[in-house]
Amino acid sequence: MKAVWNHIVVAESDETIMVEGNHYFPPESIKEEYFKPTEKQSMCQWKGLADYYSLEIDGEEIENVSWVYHNPKKEAENIKNYFAFYGDVKILG
Repeated sequence: MKAVWNHIVVAESDETIMVEGNHYFPPESIKEEYFKPTEKQSMCQWKGLADYYSLEIDGEEIENVSWVYHNPKKEAENIKNYFAFYGDVKILG
């Protein structure tokens, strides 16, 4: 699977985990140079607290388009530190 924004691959892995319709990419599969942490967080009742990241590529930024559970609840331990995407990031198989 590939996560693609503006024709740029920002994550790629054959080992994604599907949760609630989202592909979660392992941390080693992301192109770290494109990711910028933000202050946004959200709470999921069963997964826990999500931290958000923006993508910054060639001077363009798309805010809060990726999220990750660094300290998930026990039920979501399998996606700890895995990145998911929404918005303009396309997931291609």
